[in-house]
This record gives sequence, C-alpha cells and structure tokens, in this order.
Amino acid sequence: MEYEEITEQTRKALCELLEAANLKEGDLFVVGCSSSEVRGEHIGKGSSMEIAAAILRGIYPVLKERKIWLAAQCCEHLNRALILEEEAARAYGYEPVCVMPQPHAGGSWATNCWQAFEHPVAVERIQAAAGMDIGDTLIGMHLRPVAVPVRLSVQRIGQANLVCARTRPKFIGGARAVYPTAEKH
Repeated sequence: MEYEEITEQTRKALCELLEAANLKEGDLFVVGCSSSEVRGEHIGKGSSMEIAAAILRGIYPVLKERKIWLAAQCCEHLNRALILEEEAARAYGYEPVCVMPQPHAGGSWATNCWQAFEHPVAVERIQAAAGMDIGDTLIGMHLRPVAVPVRLSVQRIGQANLVCARTRPKFIGGARAVYPTAEKH
C-alpha cells in the first residue's frame, strides 16, 4: 500500500468523524494507531515509522487548522500514556510524566507525534471529546464517560480496523427531564 493512500484514507475518515462529532476549538482528540496492523501484521510486530508518518500527515494538519488538540496514545509498553502539546496538558490540568516514546516502547505513532509536536509531553490519562482507533489499540480508556460509536464510510486504514467515537454529556434526570436536541451533542 502506498503512503499517499494511507494519508488520504486517514484524512477522509477524520473529516467524516469531525463532522459527526461537532468538536470545538480546544477540544482533545485521541488517536491510537498500530502501524503494524496498518501494514497487515500482528500488533506490535511490524512497527513502521513511515506508515505512522503517513497517518500523521492525514490527521495533524486538519486538527491544527481547527485548533483541536491531538493526543497520541502510546502502546501498552508505556501503559497507553499519551503524547500531547505541553500547552494542552496545562490547559486541561494534566500532570506530565517523564518518558519519551520510541518505536518499540511507545510505538511508531507516538514517536512520530513526539517529533512533530512543538513542545511534547507525556501524560498518563486524558478524557478526549472524540477519537480514532486504528488497529484495535483500545482508546476507550481515554474518552469521556459517554462514548458514542461513529460509523464512517472508511472502515479500514490500510489493513487495520478503524473504530471511531465521539462523546456526549451524560443524560441525567427522570421522566420529567428535557434534553437538548441531538445536534448539539
């Protein structure tokens, strides 16, 4: 598979998800990515900096343009910590931890993001407004409590499964409660 095709699949999926998620400037967007799965190999067994870079080219410019913070989930070897801009960590009150991802300890995806960000830091957990899981990396732990699956026309990036979600506020109350329209959430 060509890197340009991976970039375009990713960009198309992201744009569809952003339209469905109704994110606002300053929101957090989490992406977990197995470059091994994208290339058709078992997760963690065929890491590729080039594939991760192609995915980043499809995501980062779009999010930056919309002023949405990208949070890159590391692999399980770093306990799925997240890489984000220091400014975003400060804005959300997330305490940085001392680690720097590498292709085989954090993953190619997180390593590419670390290299691309202006002032990267690692944090242990976040609560993102929406996210993409490329290759079954289990991003759910980093989404706000009420995650809603979003079905897209793009179902795979390369050979990897693509699962996307947005979040919404919790519905509270009972029979007398009134809720805003779904378009707002």
